[in-house]
Amino acid sequence: MKLRGKHATVAWMIVGLAAAILTLAVLVRRPPAPAGITLQDVTQQQTQIAFLHTDGGCGRYLIMETVSAGLALFDYDGDGQIDLYFLNGAPLSGCTAETTPRNALYRNLGGWRFADVTEQAGVGDAGYALGVVAGDFDNDGDVDLFVNNDGSNVLYRNNGDGTFENVAAAAGVVGGDAVAAGAAFLDADGDGDLDLFVANYLHFSEERHLAPTIRGVPVYVSPQHYPPARNQLYRNNGDGTFTDISDAAGIGRDANWAMGMVCADYDNDGDTDVFVANDVADNFLYENDGQGNFQEVGLSAGVAYDLYGSPQGSMGVECGDYDNDGWLDFYQTSYQLQHAVLFRNLGGGRFEDATFTSGAGAGTFAHVTWGSGLVDLDNDGDRDLFVACGHLQDRVEEYDASTSYQARNVLLSNAGDGRFVDVSGQAGDGMDVARSSRGAAFDDLDGDGLVDVVVLNSRSPPTLLRNATPTKNHWIQLDLCGVIANRGGVGSRVTVTAGASVQTAEVHAGRSYQSHFGSRLHFGLGGHARVDRMEIRWLGGGREIIENVPADQRLIVIEGRGAVPQPRL
Repeated sequence: MKLRGKHATVAWMIVGLAAAILTLAVLVRRPPAPAGITLQDVTQQQTQIAFLHTDGGCGRYLIMETVSAGLALFDYDGDGQIDLYFLNGAPLSGCTAETTPRNALYRNLGGWRFADVTEQAGVGDAGYALGVVAGDFDNDGDVDLFVNNDGSNVLYRNNGDGTFENVAAAAGVVGGDAVAAGAAFLDADGDGDLDLFVANYLHFSEERHLAPTIRGVPVYVSPQHYPPARNQLYRNNGDGTFTDISDAAGIGRDANWAMGMVCADYDNDGDTDVFVANDVADNFLYENDGQGNFQEVGLSAGVAYDLYGSPQGSMGVECGDYDNDGWLDFYQTSYQLQHAVLFRNLGGGRFEDATFTSGAGAGTFAHVTWGSGLVDLDNDGDRDLFVACGHLQDRVEEYDASTSYQARNVLLSNAGDGRFVDVSGQAGDGMDVARSSRGAAFDDLDGDGLVDVVVLNSRSPPTLLRNATPTKNHWIQLDLCGVIANRGGVGSRVTVTAGASVQTAEVHAGRSYQSHFGSRLHFGLGGHARVDRMEIRWLGGGREIIENVPADQRLIVIEGRGAVPQPRL
């Protein structure tokens, strides 16, 4: 039986050493790191956030403890401010808790103040939550919430008055027979409503459970000890219910140990494909034929394995066009002694592992990496990388001095030439925080035009990082509102041109490590005070062009009706 955290062979150690040397060589050739990105830890200041995560464990070393959990950033009440939803564990078999752990919703009051509205909103599920996604599944103009649990899942329908109702049973998406993973909304068939993709990890059983030891220290077993669970695709019937079409759509035939996922149009053909990051196995890339039928093409596309042809302990997968060539790239986080991997989209349905040539794996080799974000933190017009770190073996230091359970996160600044520079040590006190992090999410929480960071930490309070980057660079933010397309514009694509800068982004619902963020598209514009041209390709709809738009504002773009400026928060 394979144990996580234990070297499998001497050959694997040699491969890892060679990779580290190559990374060092790339870093040595680099120019000095660009200064500027500053993240401040504001968690303990005035946020009033009292959430504390638990993985539900009590020393039995049950495997689901290792993978808990994600979080969601979304505007639940339509006031223009981004709210926070934290997932929590629950007491596992043989364990008890003095108070019942619950998920928590915090309403953004502005000025970095948040109010716990969990009870009045009705979203304090006490199940064992792992993945979450937000989206308007019933096209009524407010954002709903799906929670993927180890056990019965939850679908919270937003009532539009600040409250939610769990309609999972009536909708037909309870599930509940597998340890959960990420989840995503997508319009798989382009019919204007959101379907639901549910990624599942494994089938746990008490009969198979054991907690082996390394040098006398108890550890969690590899997921390979348990059978993998199949993923599920639910078609939206348009009447508040879903139908499981996993087998008919080509999803149900494959099973690996799924973790994070993202739905995105990787081949630029106008429909939404699906990338599933699989732990200790080849990743899945499901190519959509435009009718909601999928073919798994991960191996031929070059994203199933890393540069060495090896499966990784894949955790999460983030999506964005890091080199501004018009093709969406994937960034996959991984296990200790594996670099997080940047899959560069070459077009034509092919990717290359650009981890070492780009420097995108810097700082990740010694740690387990989880949530990540390809986001423009300094508004210079290209996407930087934030990576959440932290081991899953809570006593790993007792048998491995090369790593630690709690770790500082990693920040890689995009140099603008296809390369990243590790600025983790010079980007503010927010990068000094050491926790065992899991989900990470990104949005502009204070309305100042800079993207902030929220991290869910295992067995700890979350971390809120205010982006205090000293920059005069401009920006623009877009909320898409579909008419023919789904209401939230999920799967729709925007290309923004400002001078010589051309950037492409897509609306995704569910991404990275079991989390949700980024429904509001954010573009840094550098020194450009105006957007020359915005082209919106609506999923399942048409295209429209908006020209000559002043920067430094938030717009709602209504399909076929143009852009409506929103007040500053």
